[in-house]
Amino acid sequence: MKITQWIMTIITVMGLLTTTAYAGDLDEAVLELQHEWAIANYKVADKEKEATFKALVDKAEALNAKYSDRAEPKIWEAIIRAGYAGAMGGLSSMTKAMPQMEKGRDLLFEAEKINASAMNGAVFTTLGSFHYMTPGWPIGFGDDDKALEYLTEAHSIAPDDMDANYFMADYWMEQRKYKKALPILEKIMALPAVANRPIYSEGRRAEAAKLLAKAQKKLHIKVKKTESAK
Repeated sequence: MKITQWIMTIITVMGLLTTTAYAGDLDEAVLELQHEWAIANYKVADKEKEATFKALVDKAEALNAKYSDRAEPKIWEAIIRAGYAGAMGGLSSMTKAMPQMEKGRDLLFEAEKINASAMNGAVFTTLGSFHYMTPGWPIGFGDDDKALEYLTEAHSIAPDDMDANYFMADYWMEQRKYKKALPILEKIMALPAVANRPIYSEGRRAEAAKLLAKAQKKLHIKVKKTESAK
């Protein structure tokens, strides 16, 4: 009996170690995707973005195939496909971009079924952004009401997440609701950088700063210049 219990204990421990290693490998792979996305989004020249994102889509797709039972790779493949769609120029943007957005949306639906709260509710943040950035019928699936529902859900899951706040603010800016966007943008500027993601944090905060300046201008808010800006 004791030998049997000992064997079962060893099997359990080995299973836990395998699961931990599995999760660790995935976390590292996702962090690498996040880093490469940030470089593609904020550092790569515009003329090189489409090719860069295409290569990154292939990498994300391979990671998703390897970890098909996890939400995180699906979320990031969706985000990267959106970046790829956004990088397309000319006539290709009409014929090739929308399928990328549709594929990304479907990946997010799959991720939601696996773990809806994964990565600070990134499923809902991303679905929200997709729905207000994408044209509506008959071209696409854009829907401002659905966008707000998704973004509100994301914000309820992670009220201090940089993306959850940024896309909510950007949504209100698109709706010309500058008074609603203003406090959210001010909050973003006070949020700490996201751990292990310096390029993203700097880039997203710079985007928020531009929106904040626009909101202040629209609301006729005078901002005192700092000594360094004088």
